[in-house]
Amino acid sequence: MEDSESGKGLSERDREIYEWQLDVPGMGEEGQAKLRNTTALVSRIGGLGGPLALSLAAAGIGKLILVHGGELRPDDLNRQILMRHDHLGKSRVAAAAETLRTFNPHVEVETVAENFSEGNAAELVARADIVFDAAPLFEERFLMNRECVAQQKPLIDCAMYNMEGQVIPIVPGETPCLACLYPEVPAHWKRRFPVIGAVSALIANIGAMEGIKLIAGLSGVNLHRLIYFDTAAMKLRKVKISRNPDCKVCAKL
Repeated sequence: MEDSESGKGLSERDREIYEWQLDVPGMGEEGQAKLRNTTALVSRIGGLGGPLALSLAAAGIGKLILVHGGELRPDDLNRQILMRHDHLGKSRVAAAAETLRTFNPHVEVETVAENFSEGNAAELVARADIVFDAAPLFEERFLMNRECVAQQKPLIDCAMYNMEGQVIPIVPGETPCLACLYPEVPAHWKRRFPVIGAVSALIANIGAMEGIKLIAGLSGVNLHRLIYFDTAAMKLRKVKISRNPDCKVCAKL
């Protein structure tokens, strides 16, 4: 196969690093090359997005675009595993990129030190092949959903609250989009919510696996399903979901 530096196949270095992963049924060199040639955007890179980005880097994604504004605070450190205490007061996204580049220097990491907004959503989504949504605010999640639908880009929506979490794999035109399920911001939603880092990391890795399966062409992607996990009871449920024919975002696809 072609060398990975050419943007096509795998190099001998790739084969050495991902040797055990290549043995996963359905992966092989073809699936690994798909990962190598994919640009994934992760927003944001906190308790959910950080572990998610780390798992994508470990799997051999070709390029990560990290989108997150603001500086690291002490109350981030119980869950944001890409950060360190000596990064307090510094850019979150820069700290995350430093950790990822040290962990896997063969993954290209690009940083955007701002959050999704009306002014940047379309341009950011256009730069990626797949988007992983780990934002805590519905307003940002709705922007990513809208632009992924408009540009026909797959979206893995990840969310958690307290001891619960959910993941929704979205393929525009095929599956329900986020707006099919949440036409408006839920009235009870608040910016600050209870969180244990292990819960965030668990949901993040479910989201990472759904994205890896989708990118590499592995079987078992949970399309038309909302994956719900209750860590208090350690119960996982997959809830069947359907497109809303009147959805204001995806109905015309």
